[in-house]
Amino acid sequence: MPKFYSNIMQQLSEQEQVRRNSLQKLRDLGINPYPEAEYTVTANSKEILEKFTPESGLFQDITLAGRLMARRVMGKASFAELQDSFGRIQLYINRDEICPDEDKTLYNEVFKKLLDIGDFVGVSGYAFVTQMGEISVHVKTLTVLSKSLRPLPIVKEKDGVVYDAFSDPELRYRQRYVDLVVNGGVKDVFVKRAKILETMRSFFNSRGYLEVETPILQAIPGGASARPFITHHNSLDIDLYCRIATELYLKRLIVGGFEGVYEIGKNFRNEGMDKFHNPEFTCMEIYVSYKDYNWMMAFTEQLLETICIAVNGSTETTFDGKTISFKAPFKRITMLDAIKEKTGYDLDGKSEDEIRSICHELKLGHVDETFGKGKMIDEIFGEFCEGTYIQPTFIIDYPIEMSPLCKKHRNNPNLTERFELMVNGKELCNAYSELNDPIDQYERFKDQLRLSEKGDDEAMFIDHDFVRALEYGMPPTSGMGMGIDRLCMIMTGASTIQDVLFFPQMKPEKKVVKDDISVYVAAGIPQEWAEVIQALGFVKLADAQAVKFTKLHADMCGYNKKNKLNLTNPKPEDVKSWLNQ
Repeated sequence: MPKFYSNIMQQLSEQEQVRRNSLQKLRDLGINPYPEAEYTVTANSKEILEKFTPESGLFQDITLAGRLMARRVMGKASFAELQDSFGRIQLYINRDEICPDEDKTLYNEVFKKLLDIGDFVGVSGYAFVTQMGEISVHVKTLTVLSKSLRPLPIVKEKDGVVYDAFSDPELRYRQRYVDLVVNGGVKDVFVKRAKILETMRSFFNSRGYLEVETPILQAIPGGASARPFITHHNSLDIDLYCRIATELYLKRLIVGGFEGVYEIGKNFRNEGMDKFHNPEFTCMEIYVSYKDYNWMMAFTEQLLETICIAVNGSTETTFDGKTISFKAPFKRITMLDAIKEKTGYDLDGKSEDEIRSICHELKLGHVDETFGKGKMIDEIFGEFCEGTYIQPTFIIDYPIEMSPLCKKHRNNPNLTERFELMVNGKELCNAYSELNDPIDQYERFKDQLRLSEKGDDEAMFIDHDFVRALEYGMPPTSGMGMGIDRLCMIMTGASTIQDVLFFPQMKPEKKVVKDDISVYVAAGIPQEWAEVIQALGFVKLADAQAVKFTKLHADMCGYNKKNKLNLTNPKPEDVKSWLNQ
């Protein structure tokens, strides 16, 4: 057997080998399967299907490009289906029209035999309606634009029922490029995501607020309570942190004189992964001078109502089987009232030891001596309250121990002017009347340091430069942060955060463990046939032994013929003995 085929068969499936053979045949015919020149497109499937009528006279000299997704060959004429960025449209291809001269190779060889599902082609022609009433494109020229070497999953649909769906979540997220091609609704989610961001930016920009960019690599990971990722800067020989929030840098810009600034960017938290959390996530933070958290609540209501209308056409969206209304105003309740309402315990004025005892009474066994007062209150709220707020609800006036960057409440020094917006039982955004007293801020940072010394690995670092910035004076300011990924889940009805991220974080892909060819040879299988067996997908001898010998024999002989390996076919009884059947 030629070494070329031996190497290929050890690495590729049968369909991949066939496609590579077709690739070479295209080149042998003088057709470049990956042409360099621009291919000018003048129309797309969506606009043709929406606007064309036989009477309109539109789309009579057009070019389209996309993937070949179906093909029905019927002698001298065929139908195919082209998928572009906007949808799918039927093509009608006549041999004598794309091959007007004597040479019919383009139709008989290229279109019928060498093109595969998933290949990119360009066509020119005109729109028309078939006898069956389907708007189609009558093809006058056909151009190969890109040959695909791996077969796409074939998803079939009949009477609204999908068969052979590409639905395995791990495969979909790991191979998003395939997911986008074969699962029609996936692209719509990301189009809506783009609309959400476009609407948000427009909402902020129209009010005069400036979009800015702040460092991702930071010497101190401030602005939130979270475990950071650590990296190392070789030139400076210092450890740096991937930012966990943009807050402290944005407030430095308020000190510098901007009235309102916002940033939409990536944050990183070295914590768990689940359907609501990804270690790399997109967050929006906005800070506006001379405002307080009451103003920010009304601002947030207007923002979300505007986004929902832009994305869904109304103030309602459906998520997790529930109808969520973003019609302003939203419900408001204090955190301590929420806890009292759901548990019966009034935590107002309680000491740290008293709250720890209440945690034990509530069976929160994981709460230990490392938990400070604020973290224990947060645990109680998370366990008994958070999941109960389905419609948008502002949880307001958090205990001071939970909010080291927030201004004390104007009427109660034990509370802060803070709110979180809960939607479908999860936090969507977090906002403060920002703390601008540098002395108070420094004392709060020292409190966080004490928590860190007790073992709380999510406690904040002391940022001395930020305190210095506050000492130059920061005007009264309100700030708000919102998780963009979670917002996209709610607005699109996606059930997991992975469904709204193009490329979510995944565990390392498991490598396929293959038996060495010597294992097959030791079982009495000739090396050349062992390579064929592996090329058929039986990468372990045990896999081949689990198959009926008559089927494997037929597959081996078929592979030998299709790939012109010129091997002498084994007898069925030989295969039976090889497999010990």
